[in-house]
Amino acid sequence: MTTARIVNCPSCNKAVKWTTKNASRPFCSERCKVIDLGSWAAEEHRIADTGPPDFTSENPDTDI
Repeated sequence: MTTARIVNCPSCNKAVKWTTKNASRPFCSERCKVIDLGSWAAEEHRIADTGPPDFTSENPDTDI
């Protein structure tokens, strides 16, 4: 038998087991899962764009 991996909940930092029995993983609960979703919806979290800038989409009405 293998031991369950322990991870920290991204919302509250509580230690939680990473198992199939935890339907909210990597979160400790449904509450923390919904709080995180709300943060993404409010644009409090962002993924950095590392690609080159796309100048064509900044002002679509301008002819280049």
